[in-house]
Amino acid sequence: MKVLKARADWSPRKGYTPTDSESSGRKAISGNLLWKNPSFGIVDEPEPEVNADEIIVKVKYCGICGSDTHVYESDTDGYIIFSGPARLPCILGHEYSGEIVEVGRDVSGFKRGDIVTGESIFWCGRCLPCRSGMLNQCENVELMGLTTNGAFAEYIAVKSKYCWDLNSLEERFSKDDVFKIGALIEPLGCAYNGIFISGNGFNPGAYAIVYGAGPIGLGAVLLLKAAGAAKLIVIDVIDKRLEIAKIMGADYVFNLTKADDIEKTLMDITSGWGADIQVEAAGAANKTVPLMQNLSSKRGKIIYLGRAEAMSEMELNKIVSGSHYIIGSRGHSGYGIFPNTIRLIQGGRLNAVSEMITSVFPFSKIMEAFALSTKRTDGKILVKIN
Repeated sequence: MKVLKARADWSPRKGYTPTDSESSGRKAISGNLLWKNPSFGIVDEPEPEVNADEIIVKVKYCGICGSDTHVYESDTDGYIIFSGPARLPCILGHEYSGEIVEVGRDVSGFKRGDIVTGESIFWCGRCLPCRSGMLNQCENVELMGLTTNGAFAEYIAVKSKYCWDLNSLEERFSKDDVFKIGALIEPLGCAYNGIFISGNGFNPGAYAIVYGAGPIGLGAVLLLKAAGAAKLIVIDVIDKRLEIAKIMGADYVFNLTKADDIEKTLMDITSGWGADIQVEAAGAANKTVPLMQNLSSKRGKIIYLGRAEAMSEMELNKIVSGSHYIIGSRGHSGYGIFPNTIRLIQGGRLNAVSEMITSVFPFSKIMEAFALSTKRTDGKILVKIN
């Protein structure tokens, strides 16, 4: 079968000493510190064989995530930009949908022909965080397509405990559209986790600001709108993405590089109150966090979803005086996130979800898709695998 495989050189950055576990497992805590000179290619691999607790999925679509783009891109020293865990070589891809073609003997609840998607957080279920319900903080986590093989492949074998069926969506969409939308559940789940689980939700009628109109930011727009945000503002630096955000439900959009006195403008929009909830999905903390702090309402929440090796100063006295919340969030596993996201789509609460898809490439042109992803003008780029 055909797969997209990423390779790179293990070369510790000057001044960084890998931990023993990093060296022994070639699994970087931060890929940006260890993996250099990435290369990519479609290669032939044997089709996977099913284990007792697995299903074999014929992959239909797989989305290019910002994490994938960050593995593809290099900094001036040749290191991948991705700052999360990475083990290479690896088959990339973790935002997928497909059809079950084989079911392991110990698997229940799935059958051949089911349309499925799956979590990319491969939690162990044994460590203390997992046993305490914190699957996204698993101490033995593997990340599909980043530390273990992913879904830019014609077939994948995946444990059934990470999978969710999408059959109910055929009540509203064509089969091909179900496959396309299915590849969006993972990034939508990350936004859901940040807003409603890690962030503990918000009261309908709240003022909300989203920074970054990439797929996770656009997912946040859909969810904030559905949950009753009174005014929903999106900030980015790319006009094309802001246009998509407007289509998907944003009430106001602003290009940060063009807006004059953005703080005053946004405070005027919120009648001087500020934002009750702000979602950082840009990974640009040094630019966004100071602005977020100044725009936070009393007891306002700042939810940080963007991943980047970035530092930002904060005025702690403002946090104390305003009783602000600063919340980090990773992942999408547990807490009913996947089934609830699927129900929202099936129930017509996220009707603009398909607007997130702005480009679709055949698998044979996947490197063209990756090159386009570096321009950051699209919402979600999908690759049609089969």
